[in-house]
Amino acid sequence: MKAIPLTIAALSIVSYTASSAEDTTHIKLATTTSTYHSGLLDYLLPEFEKDSGIKVDVLAAGTGKSLRMGENGDVDLVMTHAPKAEANFVEKGYGVLPRKLMYNDFVIVGPQSDPAKIESQKAVADVFKAIATNNVTFVSRGDDSGTHKKEMGIWAQTKIEPNFGGYRSVGQGMGPTLNMASEMQGYTMTDRGTWLAYQNKLDLKILFQGDKNLFNPYQVILVNPERYPSINYQAAKVFSDWLVNPKGQKLINDFKLHGKQLFVASAE
Repeated sequence: MKAIPLTIAALSIVSYTASSAEDTTHIKLATTTSTYHSGLLDYLLPEFEKDSGIKVDVLAAGTGKSLRMGENGDVDLVMTHAPKAEANFVEKGYGVLPRKLMYNDFVIVGPQSDPAKIESQKAVADVFKAIATNNVTFVSRGDDSGTHKKEMGIWAQTKIEPNFGGYRSVGQGMGPTLNMASEMQGYTMTDRGTWLAYQNKLDLKILFQGDKNLFNPYQVILVNPERYPSINYQAAKVFSDWLVNPKGQKLINDFKLHGKQLFVASAE
């Protein structure tokens, strides 16, 4: 097994620049680590900047942190994957024009030996019960991300408090969490996109997938300009429009790693 360095980064900030030196319009996008670690934004943003002349500064964090940046008016739009938290963000007047963007799903990965024997389970709640009952290592992101919110929702379904001896809450993004799970030979839950980006570096395998409760939808939401007049609402809307229109949606569908599609475009 290869040694995999742990990248400790609670918040990654990446700037993408357009080709023209004259382009001065910037927008700030808060988004999940899954869209960043999967490589999707590296793929999409140069095309958008070429089409629009707008530069996108990306702040990659968990969904919870991304939405809080929107609530504080620190960004112009958010791209996240936690439907309940997103609905609350809009209902409280922080966000406007929520749009379905794309989806993938979550999978449960773990060591080849599968000590909790989860591969034979029929439902993800039973998977989590088996992990807790066998007191094996489970590495949780623990960072209020969309993935973490989904995980906690599944624990709530099982009526099991995730405080057993093997449970590790690490407060990290998906990439570092996968690295830790591999090094510790434990289980974790990951979005499929980040898994496909990292799988060749890990000593793990997909052990459970396909449960409808593991569906993972993404939305793009603009920050409310009435609450924060200083944000770059018009340029942010250009980006939102581009993402949900045919070119953006086709690019999302065309994005692949190792020959596999990572996200399915779902704009209405």
